[in-house]
Amino acid sequence: MKGYWLILGTEISNDSAQSEYVSLWKPLAEKYQAQINPLRVPPLLREARDAHRLTIVEFPSYELAQACYDDPAYGEARRFALQASERELLILKGELA
Repeated sequence: MKGYWLILGTEISNDSAQSEYVSLWKPLAEKYQAQINPLRVPPLLREARDAHRLTIVEFPSYELAQACYDDPAYGEARRFALQASERELLILKGELA
């Protein structure tokens, strides 16, 4: 069964931190076979208190989704993500599409 990260985030407030996050994320995405926003129809964000962005990250399995989050390299990347914007991340198991 696939695994997903659903990330709700505020608008980017620190572009340099976001750029650093993206550069650190790329090798992790390859390592864990992650695809960003894999759905054919982009998600529509409704009734979000502070969120302005919704990102879906699809992994081949729930275990890979968890392993990626627990990877120390992601911990380093996450520091920059949290400097770039406020966000919430949920890990789900299932099939979204």
